[in-house]
Amino acid sequence: MKHNVRGIILLALVLLGSIICTQYTVNMYFAERYEVSVMLSAVNLLLFPLAYMIYRRERGRE
Repeated sequence: MKHNVRGIILLALVLLGSIICTQYTVNMYFAERYEVSVMLSAVNLLLFPLAYMIYRRERGRE
């Protein structure tokens, strides 16, 4: 079970990006800036498949 440090760092950065997008989405929703809120939600939805692809690539290296 040797892990690649680059893969772990990439997953951590994607998670950080997801947390930031979620927080901004909630803030923009409460500020009634719905267009920005929908855009950030779409970015957040795109981050999940990216994280899954990184995870699958790292699992394949075991």
